[in-house]
Amino acid sequence: MKYGYARVSTKDQSLNLQIDALEKYGCDQIYSEVAKGAKADRPEWLQLLAKVKKGDTLVIWKLDRMGRSLHHLVKVVNELLDKEVGIISLNDPIDTTTAQGKLMFNLFASLAEFEKDLIRERTMAGLKSARARGRMGGRPKGLPEASIKKAAIAEALYKQQELPVNEIASQLKISKTTLYKYLRYRGVSINADAYKDNIKNI
Repeated sequence: MKYGYARVSTKDQSLNLQIDALEKYGCDQIYSEVAKGAKADRPEWLQLLAKVKKGDTLVIWKLDRMGRSLHHLVKVVNELLDKEVGIISLNDPIDTTTAQGKLMFNLFASLAEFEKDLIRERTMAGLKSARARGRMGGRPKGLPEASIKKAAIAEALYKQQELPVNEIASQLKISKTTLYKYLRYRGVSINADAYKDNIKNI
């Protein structure tokens, strides 16, 4: 059975976009509701969680539709995986019905959990270095907040050397140029010849 879940935070927002996408994907039954992500009492969501069983698949528009926070999201996903329920996010590189998709989620969960502390450490190191050179400054130029998690996942996949660059970019839904930008941001050493070859093919 393929279940869909759609949620918006306020009545001013429309569920239509999410529901249309879930129907197009082929969900057999869709649960939807208006509720804040931080609200624990989401009756439709709780009813859905009680109904799904081994072999079912839960389809969502984005991962943030499921969890109130990163910690809560990882907890919910792991509980569903323990029940052998597959999870597919239509707008994230997550599909736990495949081995590669499970790897992607595990990387996302592990890396995102520590990313906030790492960002803080990098910022403090940058400020310390600037002060040592007699300059003061705020946040240095870098990636937008929304791209930082993808950059961490890109680094992990690239270093594993199990997937070609094209496949990594496809899984993360980014271009190869953006992938290399992420890797440079993370300080990853990139094979120069491979980089040139890939640039020619973009």
